[in-house]
Amino acid sequence: MPVLGSIVKRAIELRGKMPAVFQTKNPVKAQRKELKKLLKKASGTAFGEHYGFHELLKHKDPVPVFKDRVPMHDYNRMFQDWWYRTLNGEPYVCWPGKVKYFALSSGTSEAASKHIPVTAAMLRAIKKTSVKQIFSLARYDLPRGFFEKGILMLGGSTHLHYNGTYFEGDLSGITTKNIPFWFQHFYKPGKRISKERDWPTKLDEIVAKAKDWDIGVIVGVPAWWQILLEKIIDHYELDTIHDIWPNLSIFVHGGVSFGPYRKGFEKLLGKKLTYIETYLASEGFIACQTRPDTNGMQLSADNGLFFEFIPFTGENFDPEGNLRENARTLTLDGVAEGQDYALLLSSCAGAWRYLIGDVIRFTDLKRCEIVITGRTKHFLNLCGEHLSVENMNTAVKMAEDQLNIEIREFTVAGVKHGSMFAHKWFIGTDSNVDQAALRQKIDENLKVLNDDYRVERIAAIRDVIVEVVPSSVFYDYMRMKGKEGAQNKFPRVIKGKQFEEWEEYVGLKVS
Repeated sequence: MPVLGSIVKRAIELRGKMPAVFQTKNPVKAQRKELKKLLKKASGTAFGEHYGFHELLKHKDPVPVFKDRVPMHDYNRMFQDWWYRTLNGEPYVCWPGKVKYFALSSGTSEAASKHIPVTAAMLRAIKKTSVKQIFSLARYDLPRGFFEKGILMLGGSTHLHYNGTYFEGDLSGITTKNIPFWFQHFYKPGKRISKERDWPTKLDEIVAKAKDWDIGVIVGVPAWWQILLEKIIDHYELDTIHDIWPNLSIFVHGGVSFGPYRKGFEKLLGKKLTYIETYLASEGFIACQTRPDTNGMQLSADNGLFFEFIPFTGENFDPEGNLRENARTLTLDGVAEGQDYALLLSSCAGAWRYLIGDVIRFTDLKRCEIVITGRTKHFLNLCGEHLSVENMNTAVKMAEDQLNIEIREFTVAGVKHGSMFAHKWFIGTDSNVDQAALRQKIDENLKVLNDDYRVERIAAIRDVIVEVVPSSVFYDYMRMKGKEGAQNKFPRVIKGKQFEEWEEYVGLKVS
């Protein structure tokens, strides 16, 4: 339908001439306004009545009193105190009306999946941010016929599970089920394949239809996209994916850092892609990349979310990444570039001062742009090394280039080593690897990237252990745990019972 593509292209070009489409004029003021809107809307709910939202709204600036009166919540506290009532079908608990959808989180940091409410207001907010990102394409140098090409989204099943009172499923399945009618012409793999719940079957059906589609954009988690592209190339005996999709120009990705996947991913391409990162969590569309030549994503400061930022320090978090009772929070007017903050949000889905679990860093305060640096519980800090996921990703990427290998997955655990400590790495690769050389490179790279790590390698971290396994071991384990595909990803730091189970599984697989 070339006419529809031309209309979309023209609309994007016209909106692209208006800077306000991309950047909130005054994010601090916008955030205060968003909080007032959230408080007013939820004032008649059980949560709003309990914490006196009507009274909060009488204050000229409700932010300080809101922070003082409403406690911070992690998932367990939010669910046990409030969300369980919503899950049981009770309306007006934390947000007006009855919640129809619940997103199941990927559960990388906890043993069980979490049920995150997704309200109609949240779906509207997600659509609004999605359209904003589409209009930002006016800033990119894209081929003339690009806007008539298909968009292939690799996500969860739109055939959601219904338990009698609500639907539950992957957030990508919920949002895809609610895509605008005008977008359905561009959307692939289409309604039938999107409903498929079995992940291997879904991939096989996409492979079978791949030859019939003219794809311009692919969307999803890097690890699963790499697997799918390899399957398509192998099935049709191609050299690169561009032999079947010559107009493929953009990869919209999120969920994990793309850095460790880039080397293997780009081997599958015949030409360069434009990479656009998104930060779409089960709790909302938090940020998206709106301009080229940056790795920062612009925070959604005016769209149903109110943010607080907790300096990620020992003052506010214990060594296990748990929030301390006296933790202090900052709002947008108090943050600084280059510092790590745990993200706390209140939302139009009924999350209130909710610890999402991600750690972010501002890269450009004027543009309100951030990057994700890790998870509150995915940092290694056994003895003061303060090793972030960002450090790990960069060290692995450097090792790939230094040894000319491809590392598809990895995870790290902190373990006892006599009276001291060690880091144990599990590296998923199908390359021919000298394990000792890989251990040396990762260790050396981390010493360069992180001064605390360098000091503790002398004082307390007595060894670095590297175990190399086929990449399939990681994916088979996720399949066994029922976390294959869609938005699921393997945790970069693994602890406790999950580490014990993983180590035992690896032992059985490679023995």
